[in-house]
Amino acid sequence: MQPTTLFYIIIFILILNFIVDKILDTLNEKHFDDKIPDKLKDVYEEDEYKKSQLYKKTTAKFSNITSLFTTILTLVFFFFDGFKYVDSFARSYTEHPILIALIFFGIIMLGSEIISTPLSYYSTFVIEEKFGFNKSTKKTFWLDKIKGLFISALLGGGILALIIWFYQLTGKNFWVYAWVLVALFSLFINMFHAKLIVPLFNKQSPLEDGKLKEAIESYAQKVGFTINNIFVIDGSKRSTKANAYFSGFGSQKRITLYDTLINDLETDEIVAVLAHEVGHYKRKHIIFNLISSILLTGLTLYILSLFVNSPVLSEALGISVPSFHIGLIAFGILYSPISEITGLFMNYMSRKFEYQADNFAKETFEAASLISSLKKLSKNSLSNLTPHPAYVIAHYSHPTLLKRIKNLES
Repeated sequence: MQPTTLFYIIIFILILNFIVDKILDTLNEKHFDDKIPDKLKDVYEEDEYKKSQLYKKTTAKFSNITSLFTTILTLVFFFFDGFKYVDSFARSYTEHPILIALIFFGIIMLGSEIISTPLSYYSTFVIEEKFGFNKSTKKTFWLDKIKGLFISALLGGGILALIIWFYQLTGKNFWVYAWVLVALFSLFINMFHAKLIVPLFNKQSPLEDGKLKEAIESYAQKVGFTINNIFVIDGSKRSTKANAYFSGFGSQKRITLYDTLINDLETDEIVAVLAHEVGHYKRKHIIFNLISSILLTGLTLYILSLFVNSPVLSEALGISVPSFHIGLIAFGILYSPISEITGLFMNYMSRKFEYQADNFAKETFEAASLISSLKKLSKNSLSNLTPHPAYVIAHYSHPTLLKRIKNLES
């Protein structure tokens, strides 16, 4: 295949992805003013529903503008040989392949942040502020950005350097060593993310003794779920939106509750939410997701190993010297249609698992409390109660509120 042909295939994929996303967004936006289903009538009062509609329309408009803006910038970068200039700049400082790649991706990441940060700032301090969600200060916002960049550079740069090193040592067989590295890293992060990463952004404190802790421990004992680590995280530091999650394995497993969740829900409702999270653990969903992720990573790395050393990939982006980092960029875009398909499958499995976790909560605790908690959480986040089915299939990792309630009531 000629480099020019491959270049236009890459451009076609970028444009196609944008068009498909816009079609799905448009279909979804047409449902913003739909009548609320009877089973969800009690979620919103009339004025609250109008607020939720305005929020959906505002965020959708902003998303459409930003996606068009970033897509145009991306296409301009491709057509004007942006990668060639960045690669030449990196090579002007060193001839070492690993250092060239690190400088190359460092510039790409910094450029991306320069473009995305004003958009993120507007979303946080204008849109989210307008609808009463934002609790973040400007200091917190900028500190989050700096910490995020540092972690990305440290972890992402370290993994990239090791993968290129494997490539230099073993050639096409690098994918095996890279796969082992990524698998071990995934396991490590899953085990210790709450201890090592979360404290850099949030304060976590053990749940205080009292009615809620007693209720959680009583439920855990009832279902044979050993949990010694129940933490409260200061989610209200940034947003009024609530959440709860389960992380880790064995002695490292813990339940984390957002302080906003504790403030918004009654004790039985919180226990019902936790029963749902325990259901994920008991039904082995966490193990499935981790193994699936590792297997998909292995498949991706194997396919990458077949093409990454092809000069055509580099030449397609205007670079005459074949290099791993340029091949990685081109491959990432060419692989995106396959990634979209695997993403659809993982979303399907995730929605299926949500039903199973809901059923576990219904069987071991009660459906009514989970239903009321889901309604409150949807109301407090101004959730879309009437999304388009195609949009749900493409983007939702959870079933719609209506379908979850129907399932819980059956």
